[in-house]
Amino acid sequence: MDVILLIKAAVMGIVEGLTEFLPVSSTGHLILTGSLLGMTDAKSKVFDIAIQSGAILAVLIVYWARIREALGGITSSARQQRFVLNIALGFIPAGVVGLTVYKAIKAHLFNAPVVAGAFIVGALIILWAEKRAQPVARVQAVDDMTALDALKVGLVQCLGMIPGTSRSGATIIGGMLLGLSRKAATDFSFFLAIPTLISAGGYSLWKERGALSLADAPMFAVGFVVSFLAAWACVRWLLRYVSSHTFVPFAWYRIAFGIVVLVTWATGTVIWAD
Repeated sequence: MDVILLIKAAVMGIVEGLTEFLPVSSTGHLILTGSLLGMTDAKSKVFDIAIQSGAILAVLIVYWARIREALGGITSSARQQRFVLNIALGFIPAGVVGLTVYKAIKAHLFNAPVVAGAFIVGALIILWAEKRAQPVARVQAVDDMTALDALKVGLVQCLGMIPGTSRSGATIIGGMLLGLSRKAATDFSFFLAIPTLISAGGYSLWKERGALSLADAPMFAVGFVVSFLAAWACVRWLLRYVSSHTFVPFAWYRIAFGIVVLVTWATGTVIWAD
């Protein structure tokens, strides 16, 4: 057993767990960290996809009471039926775009200028959204969302496929701009992550299954567990944070990270290409 490899897996798990649900783009952080750790081969790319499942499990556990309530009342409660329908409507645009044009997105947009630009533009949008935020939002809770609200957030989620944008950032900030409260937008972003990340990760793992072997199980297990723990702590922290704070600090962080992307690309420290 390669202890150094397991330590690297743990570091990647921490990065995935901490950045998957924050509005900072996990993709850019995983590329940078993986390059610095020497984890850039085909197997490492599969590993990056696999450890997302740990982050998804964290969301399932944090929101399990609400999920169980929805599943239990799906045949008898109009409220639960509306909730499930909204999640489905929010997922559909990403599913369609993922199956039709995501391959082209990876081929043409996965480069340093695009990643850095997405980080910085996303930061400016966060600053703008926070500046125009209304004291009382139109939609206070996820259960107050209409089907049209859910579909609009789902369309905005598609922007998260552009590397450096951040799926969670697109859905949370997009939701706020569409009239959702900060808490409602954050909750819906987490709920929407469940079908989106499960389907995207499952599809990617199936396509890359040839790169997997039983010998890699310890590395994948460590990455999964650490990703789960980091994501669980991050989600719980973010839910407390949004109750009394803005996303402005994340905007300034995005600007700084966008500059890091350009510097590492210009100096050849990291090859920002798929």
